[in-house]
Amino acid sequence: RSGTSIRGEFANRGGNKRLKSSLYNSAFAALQHPPSRAYYDRKISEGKRHKQAIIALARRRLDTLYAMLRDGTLYQDPAAPIATEHSLAA
Repeated sequence: RSGTSIRGEFANRGGNKRLKSSLYNSAFAALQHPPSRAYYDRKISEGKRHKQAIIALARRRLDTLYAMLRDGTLYQDPAAPIATEHSLAA
């Protein structure tokens, strides 16, 4: 029985519903951002449905936020050009 009961067939209904809803909505809004849209499109091409791809994007955004807090760094947008000392001085 345990071999079939842990296959992950159902979404996790536990946890903070308001937080999960906020993460889902922020991931949905992030589809306007090209790197987030590329990740979403890649998940869709892998066979995930819309909601599954949005949840995967929300998880990725949460992982990024956690890494920023853990390392004490600021967000570096992969789509933006990298700022150098010369561009900051101008």
